This record gives sequence, structure tokens and C-alpha cells, in this order.
Amino acid sequence: MPDSKVLIYLVRRDLRVSDNPVLHSLLSSKNHGFTHLLPLYVFSAQQLEVKGFISDSNTKSPYREAKSKVGGFWRTGPHRVSFLAECIWDLKEGLEKVGSGLCVRVGMVGEVVDDMLRRIDELGEIKVGAVWMVGEEGVEESQEESQVKKACREADVEFKLWNDEKYLIDDRDLPLTNIDELSDIFTSYRKTVEPLRDHPREVLSTPTKNSLPPFPQKASIPEQHSPFTIPDTLDDLQSSLLKPLSAHNLVTDPPSYPPSTKSAHPFLGGETQAQDRLNYLITSGNINTYHSTRNGLLGHDFSTKLSAYLSLGCITARQIHASLLAFEDGTNPSFSSVTGYGLGQNDGTKSIRFELLWRDYMRLCTRKFGPKLFRLSGFK
Repeated sequence: MPDSKVLIYLVRRDLRVSDNPVLHSLLSSKNHGFTHLLPLYVFSAQQLEVKGFISDSNTKSPYREAKSKVGGFWRTGPHRVSFLAECIWDLKEGLEKVGSGLCVRVGMVGEVVDDMLRRIDELGEIKVGAVWMVGEEGVEESQEESQVKKACREADVEFKLWNDEKYLIDDRDLPLTNIDELSDIFTSYRKTVEPLRDHPREVLSTPTKNSLPPFPQKASIPEQHSPFTIPDTLDDLQSSLLKPLSAHNLVTDPPSYPPSTKSAHPFLGGETQAQDRLNYLITSGNINTYHSTRNGLLGHDFSTKLSAYLSLGCITARQIHASLLAFEDGTNPSFSSVTGYGLGQNDGTKSIRFELLWRDYMRLCTRKFGPKLFRLSGFK
């Protein structure tokens, strides 16, 4: 058996290198025992349509079309898949900058992990020491976790599920002994964690060049299983994701946009773009007016436009909080020319934290009520 001990880090909605608890653990522990790190992202056939990854037009996908059960719409539409592809590519480049990499695969998450563990063992080039992934609250995401755990158990490989740390208030700091204690009223919950400025934990350190275990040799990593192929450019990746959606337009005779129409969300996906957007919000002074503009509809600056990045874990709520603190406390000279610098919390920065807490609360409601949240009759 080879001496190598590989950690497979299964990435889902934690598409960032910075403030990443899994990567930080490898940085801060000298005795983790892993010789290599294999970050892995799977384009889930359950969540999005993957037949565009099949190069032979005569070959059918082994998976059912990724459409909603009731309306029959694509579960992930063209705008989201394009944004997601950009996020994945940015993560890949971010990992490569610190001497690592990203393995991209297509299929059902549990099946991909099971297949990879089995084929790595057959190849005999490396040995998998563990599979780590960050937990999510969604029903299908929890099912994925159970499937991956089962695959690891059958392969006699350690499995670890990490706490999701992309939210404002860390789970370990919640004033709850069990989730049933969560109030059904947001305001009641909010009062238990105020003042919001004092509760978030500090941002975790970011990996530097060659600070992580190296990426395994390509020959030791099993290829994508047939009939799918993995593109090697962002353009081709987006094309593979968009192709089946454009071939089957689910809306007949859709309305055309006026010539002067502009998107209210023209932003590219990825951790880099998320950090750039956050920096712009502060340096432009838009955070100061957020309280009065947040319910607007037109333009780019009435809102933070960070939701898409937060959803995919390209940025964390505590990273946003940390930048707000630096502005409020006057500790980041690059913000010094902005009105309000060093003058403490204002209505705008307070409102941003308030909205971030709403995201926390809805995530906890998902934990409390599970699939009941989606019942036509309500979750009561």
C-alpha cells in the first residue's frame, strides 16, 4: 500500500479559499497526517442539467432531466449555471495560486465519491485517508451527506462533516441548547444575539503559497466516468452547462427585452469578484446609505448585491462584518477617504448586519422545520 495519505475535500457551497474552516484546519495543525489534498467539486445531476457534458450527441444521459417536479422548469436556469461556472473556475484558480488545485466531476454526489474511492483503491497509486465536507441544512444536501458517509463507511475511509461557518453568528455561539428553542418570530431571535456588532467570530487566516498539502499527481486521480467529459476552459464549462438549457426552451414565445435594458445583477461569479464588490460598497460610500436604499429596484448600488456570493460561499457574512468593522473603527487606511470612516456604526452598516442575520435565521428555520417549510399548507 502506498505511503501517501490523501484528504478528499468535497466542496459544495463553500467556494472560497479565504475564511475556510477546512483549509484553515490544515494550516493550523502540523499533525493532520495528510500527505496530499484533493479538493473535489461535483456538478450534481440532481440540481442541474448535465447532459451538455456528453460529447457524443447520440448518447443519452444516465440521469433524469433536472427539472422541477411540479412546474417542469429547469431546477437551475441559465443565469445561475453561468454564475456557478464562474465561481467554480475562480475557486480553481484561487487554489492553484496557493499550490493546490481543484478536481471537477459530474454526476450524483454520493455516486461520484463512491466511484472515486473504489477506483483510487484499484489504481493503487495513492491511499485516501479521509473525506471531509461542510454540512448544509437543505433536505437534498443532507441526503448527499448521508450518501457520502455511507460510501466512506463501505470503503473504510474516515468521514468528517464540518460546521458551516459562512454565516454571521457561529453555531457554537447560538443561545440555543436545541433547535426547537428557536423562536418562530425573527425579532425574538434577533434580541437574543444583539448587539450584532459584538457577536461574529474573527475571520480565519488565508492559505499562502505551498502552505497546504500538495495536489495529487494527475495520473493517480481516476478520470471522469463515461459518458461525461470535463472541459478544461471556463468558456467550455459554461457552454456545457448552457447547451441543454438553450436547446429546450421551457417558455414558449418569451417576451423580448427593450434595447436599452440593463441587468440589475451584471456581476461575475467567484470569490475574487465577491471581495471586489465588498470593497466597492465601502469605498463608494454606498454602505452609508444602505438603510434608505435597500428596498430599491433599479441600478446596481441600491443593494449590496452580495446574496448570490453568500449563497455559494464565495464570501462569508463574517468577512463582510470584518470589513464593516474596519470601516467603523478606522483600522483600514484604504477606507479613510470615505465619509463616516472611524466614526463607528451608522444606520447603513447596522442595516447590513440586520439583513445578514435574516439569512442566519432562515437557515436555522430550515434546520428546525426541514421539508415542512415547502409544504403548501405551511410548516406548522
